[in-house]
Amino acid sequence: MNLKTINAGGLEIKSNIFLAPLAGYTNAVFRQMCYNLGAGLTFTEMVSAKGLCYNNEKTRDLLLVTEGYEGVKACQLFGSAPEFMERAALSEAVAPFSLIDINMGCPMPKITSNGEGSALMNNLPLASKIIKAVKKSGKAVSVKFRTGYDKDRVIAVEFAKMCEDSGADLITIHGRTRDKIYAGEVDYKSIASAKNAVKIPVIANGGVFTEEDADKLIENTGADGIAVARGAMYSPWIFAELTGKPVQNKKQIILSQIDDTVKYFGERFACVFMRKMIAFYIKGMSGASGIKLKLFQCATTQEVKQILNTLEI
Repeated sequence: MNLKTINAGGLEIKSNIFLAPLAGYTNAVFRQMCYNLGAGLTFTEMVSAKGLCYNNEKTRDLLLVTEGYEGVKACQLFGSAPEFMERAALSEAVAPFSLIDINMGCPMPKITSNGEGSALMNNLPLASKIIKAVKKSGKAVSVKFRTGYDKDRVIAVEFAKMCEDSGADLITIHGRTRDKIYAGEVDYKSIASAKNAVKIPVIANGGVFTEEDADKLIENTGADGIAVARGAMYSPWIFAELTGKPVQNKKQIILSQIDDTVKYFGERFACVFMRKMIAFYIKGMSGASGIKLKLFQCATTQEVKQILNTLEI
């Protein structure tokens, strides 16, 4: 993996290995952990622009950043109304962030049915207006999108050019169409074509679970960097593997994640969240099914820790 810095609208990002935003997973503590392990850039979970404008408390919670986070702060906004996207980008809640990522790639029906996420790939003029509206914030702007909405409309090149022309400073392309969700082969060719069509940095996303996957994605697309999504849920140490950082003690890292999750989000949330995360971390381990059964019976983080301490991770 060829490591290098990425310049996005004047922001210097120290590594071209990113943690992709994941709804329900990339909270402040998980982002901090991945950054410590080598992720060059991390993003908040996707945040509703309308929710921010209406001062939704849960929406604002998604923008929490840990006290020790030293990297470029990036949040991801979604919405289909340029006026709300502009207001959100200019809001006090988003003020601490230097980069705003616009979600134009989420494939989930509850998002696309509102004309948001990857549905915007069917309306390039509106997508352009949204990018221009967010650029009024004066912050660096990136856009996350897919190769197309379905197999009959693969428009990665056209969409990438539109993003650049509208003022985007960086783009991330998930190498599948919306109808594929997260299944099927990654379309390297479309990402490569888009990369060759624009001058701004292009980050490739999709199918990275190992160092071999990362090398293959870069080699086949010529992208400037990669974004790891589900692979980081199963193995956050992938960032250390890709950047050559030593990992001293995985178990201690997870124990610290538990404590920090309690600190920032409370015991109840931490117990439920960490049961789920450890279940991901032990995927493929001998006896994982039985361990998961015990994990999901835990009522406190102390019980979760007791099970964790019995494991060879």
